Amino acid sequence: MSIPTALEAALKRLSAALDHLDAAADRRARADSARGDLEDELTIMQDDRSRLAMELGGALARIESLDLAHREAERRLERAGATIRAALGEGAEEADQAGLEAEPHEQEP
Repeated sequence: MSIPTALEAALKRLSAALDHLDAAADRRARADSARGDLEDELTIMQDDRSRLAMELGGALARIESLDLAHREAERRLERAGATIRAALGEGAEEADQAGLEAEPHEQEP
């Protein structure tokens, strides 16, 4: 091989190596960009997860508060119902007694 032919072959190999290096650099730049995009998406998802976890915690606390209020209202309604039933029961007994006592007086002209 003559020097110009050897030099020409070496230049072709160098050019091919530079093309491969350039292609590898482009792939690396795209991969880094994609990784940056994925990291941004991951950060956004983590922020969303934190926000949703806080909202869930608030909702669970609200459910617990409403459950306590429901139990308290139920207890009060049961007590009110018992009071009403007792009052109606006593009232019915008093009315029966008053009716029995009032009948003879009403029949007197």
